[in-house]
Amino acid sequence: MPLARSLSVTSLSGLEEWDEEFDLEDAVLFEIAWEVANKVGGIYTVIQTKARLTAEEWGENYFLVGPYVESNVRTQVELIEPTNPTLRRTIDKMNASGCKVYFGRWLIEGSPYVVLIDVAFTAWSLDRWKAELWDLCDIGVPWFDREANDAVLFGFLTAWLLGEEPPHIVAHFHEWLAGLGLVLCRHRQLPIATIFTTHATLLGRYLCAGNVDFYNNLAEFNVDKEAGDRQIYHRYCLERAAAHCAHVFTTVSQITAIEAEHLLKRKPDIVTPNGLNVKKFQAVHEFQNLHAQSKNRIQEFVRGHFYGNLDFNLDKCLFLFIAGRYEFSNKGADIFLEALARLNYLLRVNHSDVTVIAFFIMPARTNNFNVETLKGQAVRKQLWDTAQTVKERFGKKLYESLLVGQLPDVSKILDKEDFTIMKRAIFATQRQCQPPICTHNMLEDSSDPILNCVRRIGLFNSSADRVKIIFHPEFLSSTSPLLPMDYEEFVRGCHLGVFPSYYEPWGYTPAECTVMGIPSVSTNLSGFGCFMEEHIADPSAYGIYILDRRYRGVDESCNQLTSFLFQFCKQSRRQRIIQRNRTERLSDLLDWRYLGRYYIAARHMALAKAFPETYLYEPHDPTSTTGFRYPRPASVPPSPALSRHSSPHHSEAEDNEEDERYDEDLEAEKDRVNIRQPHTLGFKNKNTLICTVTGGFS
Repeated sequence: MPLARSLSVTSLSGLEEWDEEFDLEDAVLFEIAWEVANKVGGIYTVIQTKARLTAEEWGENYFLVGPYVESNVRTQVELIEPTNPTLRRTIDKMNASGCKVYFGRWLIEGSPYVVLIDVAFTAWSLDRWKAELWDLCDIGVPWFDREANDAVLFGFLTAWLLGEEPPHIVAHFHEWLAGLGLVLCRHRQLPIATIFTTHATLLGRYLCAGNVDFYNNLAEFNVDKEAGDRQIYHRYCLERAAAHCAHVFTTVSQITAIEAEHLLKRKPDIVTPNGLNVKKFQAVHEFQNLHAQSKNRIQEFVRGHFYGNLDFNLDKCLFLFIAGRYEFSNKGADIFLEALARLNYLLRVNHSDVTVIAFFIMPARTNNFNVETLKGQAVRKQLWDTAQTVKERFGKKLYESLLVGQLPDVSKILDKEDFTIMKRAIFATQRQCQPPICTHNMLEDSSDPILNCVRRIGLFNSSADRVKIIFHPEFLSSTSPLLPMDYEEFVRGCHLGVFPSYYEPWGYTPAECTVMGIPSVSTNLSGFGCFMEEHIADPSAYGIYILDRRYRGVDESCNQLTSFLFQFCKQSRRQRIIQRNRTERLSDLLDWRYLGRYYIAARHMALAKAFPETYLYEPHDPTSTTGFRYPRPASVPPSPALSRHSSPHHSEAEDNEEDERYDEDLEAEKDRVNIRQPHTLGFKNKNTLICTVTGGFS
């Protein structure tokens, strides 16, 4: 179901620099979102990571607008007096009228200005504003929906704030919670260029959560009935109104653009993919060293978790993981578990010496750590302390023997006491049960989807199984007594991230894997997967495995995922290193320095539509040029069928000096050269301005 493009949306051609003569001194950019300095979900990451680039572009004329949450402000925001005289007068006027509006700097990269509105302080106006909303738009908000009530308060206060500002304002609204402010700005005919971005449609989330055959029935849904049946009709109306009122409507991916066209009944003007702040290393081996260090820390945890059953070689152990919100089907945990069961069978019948440990990092309701899990880490530490004690005693005797010029008698260096200590330590590792699946005590153990699926497929971490499962129902933290690692460090230590999502408008988890040089599995129903398929000739050769969940049934998709995992298990250590190098090279594709240009394009488009007497937009024909595609690496043969899915080609020569026939550095340089292909996307200002996007990465 292709989406016809009226603009060059995600045809990433590099977008090197804007040759921009437009004077931004008189223009002001407001970016409005409920997640400004208020972490709720992925939009927080989008705004936080993009802030530095936007602040560099707009300088003192860039302001983020969000809700005042005292607990967040105490730790994230430095409150100061407004620096902009007009904005200072506006805030003073609002505060004098019974509002509470704060101004400060958000303490993140770029230190952007933030305007924080205390919506609870103006709750006395809620009934009046809800009545006005009904009169203006025929949208009624029920009294019991607190989130929607907050959206009404936030929307009216945002419109009040923007209405006091001078012309040449660009206001960018994110998601339905901020969308009412946009609707009011257009209704009041304020001189503001408006942009609305939906990161995921409300109705889409609810439909997918209900196990509906979503993508095959997009064109068939009665959207009003579906929203009404789920008691979110008022929210849906706010979102749809914002999408239709905006000068420019954007989504974060092509797959979400198709969804928005059918559910919100407006085709997006441009796709604005989500990026990250990429930290580049001076040498390739640096991120490989970080992988080795983090992997060692995970191995220490595994030694404790599987004490008494550590009958597998940790050097031939692969760490896989899935992480995110606990949406069992939407995030693909169901298909991942089924694929792991099939992978376990393949590894056993092929007598593989590889062991796979799959981590599920998904927060659920628990009441504490599992006692058996904590005991495992205590036993591991005790064994380490015992080994250190014996080593010190052994070392002292060896030292004294060498001092007198004698070779040590090994039978005398370890005495009976040493053997007694070691035997006692060995007996302490004996275990009467299998290693636990879950690291915590679950409050709803009998109805938990992951645990019930594990019971069904029979993967209980037994010695005979080549696939082990660890369910960690809590976000990772460096202060945890169990697995003291933060998320970034944990990801770096794993070998493969697996995210077979059914509903994923973008997908920050595989993107984060990519910039850290960790291969990942994504799907063609995720924004990230579609983006990578469009811009890489052979994604799997670069460690980006794209699972087909759009045109295949569940069983077929599961078999494909099993094939990906089995082929990955057959790679040699050197092949995995080469693949990680290639994966890390893709980080340029996800850097805000490049993807931020789509936001620039959206802002210029909005200015051209809002102020046509000043700005002229010239439509771009997307068929006239093609976006950049990373070529297939020269060292990898063309992708065959699934049974031999593309990956660094395996041969006996891979493990000897003949590997050096192919220079990986030369391949990397070819990628950098190939990506500098020209491509332009133009805007004109009637005052002789020409704003051009020129293709190519620098």
